[in-house]
Amino acid sequence: MLLLGALMPHPPLLVPDVGKEQIAKVRATAEAMQKLAAEIKGLQPETIIIFSPHGPVFSDGMAIRGGELVLRGHLRRFGSAREFVRRVDGELAEAVAREAVAAGIYTMVMDEAALQRHGIDPLLDHGVLVPLSFLDEVDAAVVAMGMAFMPRLQLMEFGRAVARAIEKVGRRTVVIASGDLSHCLTHDAPVPYNPNGEKLDREIMACLKDADFGRLARLDPELQEKGAECGYRTLLMLAGVLDGRWVEANCLSYEGPYGVGYGVVSLRPGPAGSAPSCYEQLVVEEKAAMAQRRAQESPLVRLARYTVESRALGLPPKEVADLPPVARERAGVFVSIKKHGELRGCIGTIQPVQANVVEEIRANAISAAFRDPRFDPVEPEELNDLVYSVDVLTPPEPVASLAELDPKVYGVIVRQNGRSGLLLPDLPGIDTAEEQVAIARRKAGIPADSPVQLERFRVVRYY
Repeated sequence: MLLLGALMPHPPLLVPDVGKEQIAKVRATAEAMQKLAAEIKGLQPETIIIFSPHGPVFSDGMAIRGGELVLRGHLRRFGSAREFVRRVDGELAEAVAREAVAAGIYTMVMDEAALQRHGIDPLLDHGVLVPLSFLDEVDAAVVAMGMAFMPRLQLMEFGRAVARAIEKVGRRTVVIASGDLSHCLTHDAPVPYNPNGEKLDREIMACLKDADFGRLARLDPELQEKGAECGYRTLLMLAGVLDGRWVEANCLSYEGPYGVGYGVVSLRPGPAGSAPSCYEQLVVEEKAAMAQRRAQESPLVRLARYTVESRALGLPPKEVADLPPVARERAGVFVSIKKHGELRGCIGTIQPVQANVVEEIRANAISAAFRDPRFDPVEPEELNDLVYSVDVLTPPEPVASLAELDPKVYGVIVRQNGRSGLLLPDLPGIDTAEEQVAIARRKAGIPADSPVQLERFRVVRYY
């Protein structure tokens, strides 16, 4: 039985022998955590599930700590002598993994040896330990897991699998999303100040106050990135757990005294089926948006997509009608592929190497989908989720300084002793020439303080 969902922050300074006199500055958060802990104790849960953004974390799957009779951890690196020992609810952990795998999400229950093989500390991380430090009086087993850099709907689907496992096992369960919000609220924050941090926290807390998980899942990706949070993904997982239930939300506190947002929220759910599924609505919206995009895509983008689809399915290449005049010219071309808003592949040529733009697109589309060393080759089952763009480049021209660059207008190439790094123009989150050049340097492996030659180019971007 699902008893409660909750957002709990995890700054170690909330633990008395870590924070000491600093706790006075987070008193509202500490008092809200104590109030939430009392609510959890009153519910008498048998198991507490905690999603932590601090591990184990993978890009494409979920890892659950398990396989042992107990979980252990400490906060010694933060100056605390406290030791934590909690028994594991192995039955529920295994049930979550089965339900997630059945939903198509790679999930494994990892014992200590498996964690060490993957270079993960077998001890509990502070994302689990800080919430547990407030739950000493709650005699419950624990299922602890990290999160993943999966698409938003997959994170929600994992949460739905957790909910199904809870119901099938029949355990009285509380689910906690451990997470801090923006880390850039002030000029002395851990991350350089960004006004989007306050906007992000305000939006997330409004979504939680209204228990509007659809709105949470539709959060502007650029706002999320610039807001520098570490709790959004665990909240999406919790949203999946609560999906299809009426929820009574109680925002107990929010503050950001150290430039980091701390929110404490209680989410009391009704029975399964007591509300419409926002997840199912989001799936419908995503499919409709993809269908509209396919209907409106430019011929050059359709050429890239047909090329990838034909290669993945082992079919002859499909021809595209109504190609624009530029298709017969020679130019450098980049083909970019995204999946659920995340890059899935990007390969291009600065100068043309094929007979014309059509052949340039075909060659680079195949390379982006199947030969980009950062990603596994595209599989046939992914094809319906892929979004393409094509950039046709003008010839690069040298520039003398950053003053001649504009990341919204020009792409940049940095060169030094045979090394080169390129960045396309008008990329989300890149607002200054300094940022643009710094990223291009990193791509080329050129030190930040080393002299480079700069070139700029324009692109015509097709969607």
